[in-house]
Amino acid sequence: MTAALPAKAISGTAFTTLLLIALMMGANHVAARIAFNNGVDVATAVVFRSTVTAFVIVALLAVQGVRVRFTARHKKMLPVIGLLIGVQSLCLYSAVARLPVALALLAFNTYPIWTALWSWIVYKHPPERPLLIAMPVILVGLALALDVFGAASGLGAQGQWARIGAGVAFALSAAGTFGLALVITQHEAGDVDGRVRTATTMAMAGLVALTMVVSQGGFHLPQAPAGWGGLLALTFLYGTAFTIMFTVLPRLGVVGNSAIMNVEPVFALVLAWLILGQAIATVQVAGALIVVGAVMVLGTRKR
Repeated sequence: MTAALPAKAISGTAFTTLLLIALMMGANHVAARIAFNNGVDVATAVVFRSTVTAFVIVALLAVQGVRVRFTARHKKMLPVIGLLIGVQSLCLYSAVARLPVALALLAFNTYPIWTALWSWIVYKHPPERPLLIAMPVILVGLALALDVFGAASGLGAQGQWARIGAGVAFALSAAGTFGLALVITQHEAGDVDGRVRTATTMAMAGLVALTMVVSQGGFHLPQAPAGWGGLLALTFLYGTAFTIMFTVLPRLGVVGNSAIMNVEPVFALVLAWLILGQAIATVQVAGALIVVGAVMVLGTRKR
């Protein structure tokens, strides 16, 4: 998700729609965890999710009569963006499979930091002052949420990192690749229709995941009805959220995404507690709110 805010205040309907998208994206990750707990592997989930979403967006383009034209630069950079999103998808779902869902999403929500870093490295744009101020706040909140010293879990730092280390590494890798994809998209493909860009990105992400499926000897399908429910739910929720994003939001005066959708980890926290029984300590909840709040402030600042 990006964190760009429209220039004017959004309507109540638009606000509600944005919250609905955030809810569906959070629920998508909870559904993914159910699928993972019942035999589905990460690559299989990404293939299903990305392929179905790509087909839905392509169908919308056909119905709406959108003419697709790519420049030489687009033809070069869109596959790169798709590759990055494919890697990001695999990494984020790998984090969801290993961490409490909300914590995986919180670690991923550090992507504004990565975006600024990549913009500085690749395009020589130094980070803005608000981001420099927010960075330590986000990192402190994340440290509390992840219980990096193992105080809340009682495991100590070494025991806690033995438990969460791999999941955190995957989540941060997802944030890093997503940040790079955002930067490249902004500078190299920002003039491509969002629906077209999403279709090409999802198709490429599906191919990346399919390559991993083949390398692992084939699809790992659900071994129980709950797994099928999770796989179907994550595919439906993800595809529906993107469809709403590119069909409903423009009509409501919202271009792209909004900082409001960064409440996704909060929805995931509640849903994971209700459905999966995943609970985290009070201090971790406080850290989660710090991260979400800081990211939302960044997204709503005037530019």
